[in-house]
Amino acid sequence: MQIPFIKYSKVWLAIGAISTAVSIVLILMWGLKPGIDFTGGSLVELSFSKQRPASEEMEQALGKIGIKQAVIQKSEDNRMIIRTGFLSEDEHQVLIKGVEKSFQTEDNKVIEDRFETIGGAVSKQLRDRSLWAALFVSGSIIIYLAFAFRSVSHPIASWKYGLVAIATLFYVVVVVVGIFAALGRFKGVEVDIAFVVAILTVLGYSVNDSIVVYDRIRERLLKHNVDDFPALVNTGLNETLARSINTVFAVLLPLFALYFFGGPTVHYFVLALILGMALSTVASIFIASPLLVQIYRWQERHRA
Repeated sequence: MQIPFIKYSKVWLAIGAISTAVSIVLILMWGLKPGIDFTGGSLVELSFSKQRPASEEMEQALGKIGIKQAVIQKSEDNRMIIRTGFLSEDEHQVLIKGVEKSFQTEDNKVIEDRFETIGGAVSKQLRDRSLWAALFVSGSIIIYLAFAFRSVSHPIASWKYGLVAIATLFYVVVVVVGIFAALGRFKGVEVDIAFVVAILTVLGYSVNDSIVVYDRIRERLLKHNVDDFPALVNTGLNETLARSINTVFAVLLPLFALYFFGGPTVHYFVLALILGMALSTVASIFIASPLLVQIYRWQERHRA
């Protein structure tokens, strides 16, 4: 017995449209909170041999040496990450000495594990390259799908498979970005180059999910006459459903392990992957194929 996915295609697409609209509103209202990679600035990672101070205590200690707008993040074990505006080497040394003066004792040593500085010009270059990378990936997907499906240009033109795949990608990315906009607003979560890497990874995975379904549709189009395209798409969905679920389950298992045990430094990078992978599977079933059928129905009405 087949699950009637296509029968309720308008419902799935309506839910997708609403969640996309809500995500866009969140992005426009709050935007993403850029990290040091995109804003420029300095990052200092410290570890304490015995006891890490509270964030409020560190904030007060930094205020005493003139660093007023630092972002303080607790890390694994007894580590702490401090993000500030651009620090010169002299200012960097003042920060280290100020922290040592406030918290270092014979039993509790302050150790600097990492110091990074990114200038404004570099951060702008990273922003621009991230945008171009996303545009390049999207364009490549349309070209590839148009070529791969050139043998089944009836009843749907091959380039429209690529267009639908891009629409599906747009849905996945917008919802993930909308969630991170909310996390930035309420939890202070910043996005950095790792977030961009996660989004590009999700783009590739989402296309893979859509292509699995599309490829089954292509096989059936080549073997059978197209008497009922929606029914053919629904059959393709049902035939690939188990594969899609098994694949995403196998991918999410290690990601959840990394999320819970990987430490704060990769926490939100992995969260972006988890959200993107899960949404990609949902979108390939409830967005990509129903949207393809809606395009077919629109074409048929237009011909009539």
